[in-house]
Amino acid sequence: MHISWLGQTCVKLQTKNLDEDVVILIDAYKPKRGEFPRNFGPAIAMFSSGAENAATVSQNAFTVDTLGEFEIKDCMLYSMPGGADNFVFKIGAEGLSVVHLGRLKKPLENGELEKILSPDILFVSVGGGPDYLEPKDAAAMITALEPRVIIPTGFKCDTDPDAKPLSAFISAIGLKPESAEKKVIIKKKDLPQEETKLCVLEKE
Repeated sequence: MHISWLGQTCVKLQTKNLDEDVVILIDAYKPKRGEFPRNFGPAIAMFSSGAENAATVSQNAFTVDTLGEFEIKDCMLYSMPGGADNFVFKIGAEGLSVVHLGRLKKPLENGELEKILSPDILFVSVGGGPDYLEPKDAAAMITALEPRVIIPTGFKCDTDPDAKPLSAFISAIGLKPESAEKKVIIKKKDLPQEETKLCVLEKE
């Protein structure tokens, strides 16, 4: 699975279904400042806070902006309630369990946590303020969920200069991050077995 971070809580997942590349775009947005890619043709577009005020994606994309369970191009998609006005997504593809916490602002309740425990890959916002989890709350959520790979989102970048910098979260989580790149490839066989890995992506 190829993974990129596009700023705020937007991530792009590229997976394979037979010989076809399947692009899943989560939380595409219209930036008030900074840069966001304009040309997208995802097979699946998911919006944790609804598609209103979101970036326009291909008209052919299967859109997930409500609660439900879907199977599209050999990908299992689950959209579940997670906090106020927010959906939490769980995606099954290539044998990987991927959880995206959306634009979560406060920690999940125990009942919500139980549905997404022990994901292989966890996307969690860490920039605090009115839009994201506070770094210490994000760290506590990670401890509760026990993911194998953590990929932080929602920290300071050109499209969100008011969010807290990533360094605040790294201090709170106490893990040494892998070197930053614009894309990471994660395969089931390469997942860490004992420890939790913190993977930091540069904004694409």
